[in-house]
Amino acid sequence: MRAMIVKEFRELRRDRRTLALLIVLPLLLLVIFGYAANFYVSSAKTAVTGPGAEQVAAALPPYFDVTVIAPGDTRDDAETMLRERKVDVALVTGQDVTGSSPVLALVDGSNLFSAQSTVSILNKSGGSVTTEVLFNPELKTSWVMIPAIIGLILTFIGTIVTSIGLVREREAGTLEQLAVMPIKPSQVILGKITPYFLLASLDMIVVTALGMLLFDVPFNGNVAVFALGAALFLFVVLGLGVFISTVSQTTGQAIQTAFFFLLPQILLSGMIFPLDAMAAGVRWIGYLLPLTYFTMISQGVMLRAAPIESLWLPLTVLAAMAVIVFTGATLRFRRDLAPGVSRSHSDDTVDAA
Repeated sequence: MRAMIVKEFRELRRDRRTLALLIVLPLLLLVIFGYAANFYVSSAKTAVTGPGAEQVAAALPPYFDVTVIAPGDTRDDAETMLRERKVDVALVTGQDVTGSSPVLALVDGSNLFSAQSTVSILNKSGGSVTTEVLFNPELKTSWVMIPAIIGLILTFIGTIVTSIGLVREREAGTLEQLAVMPIKPSQVILGKITPYFLLASLDMIVVTALGMLLFDVPFNGNVAVFALGAALFLFVVLGLGVFISTVSQTTGQAIQTAFFFLLPQILLSGMIFPLDAMAAGVRWIGYLLPLTYFTMISQGVMLRAAPIESLWLPLTVLAAMAVIVFTGATLRFRRDLAPGVSRSHSDDTVDAA
């Protein structure tokens, strides 16, 4: 009995992935749910436009973080700032801000939790402010979740399914046969991920269509911009899947490693908990995750009809991530193939002798 217990501890010590699941994962969940599990948004970026902008801005409570005061701007300008996600709420003032005409508050409904907090505070103004929610008038959770779930499905296919598929080839020994073929590692990777790319693209189309059909989620923006963002995001997650397969020898190891990549994407990308409500340190972890930027693109295009100019940041970040991840995966894959090439040459030399 004692020998069996000692044996199990020794095997567990050698199995670093399982050890990480037992030690690192509970600590990770503690940090995430302690600092990130918060639905209350404490402030909202605010723009105040119209002739009475300065007076209204000075009278706003601390919740409204006024970043733009533009007396010469109109309602159209305010809607543009909301569409481009420069602010969360825009107050449009009239000619007489102290008279009977109320101030109009335009709220970005695609930023669900911020919008809910903002509407709640504005409703306590005693009728001095008229509230209008844009891009998600009824503040439906499904309208915000469906664009994010599209990215989650792509992440699942890219990391778990792709890594498992490549590791199974390693277990079967077919991956080692590539070492003696005149094919570059980058070409091998592209050839391996192309079926998964096409499959994920088909899933994305189906899920998007079902989301629009079943939950009445709108698609107000440019399809080409959405497709560009999805393609960049797919390259990132597929590259992660390839990288995971290069550090895994078995299917179980691939699943364990992919789980570490998948869990933060779900909890820290803003899909469930708003980034604005997270502690600063945890929030920056969210800004390192590709799903965070795809969610910005999908919500921006589908709900707000955001132009490509306003989405340059997430598109650029995903493009940079794709280059970095694919470069790392290619180098790692080349290193895995190199020993097979060396062994092949050495065997030929012995035979020749």
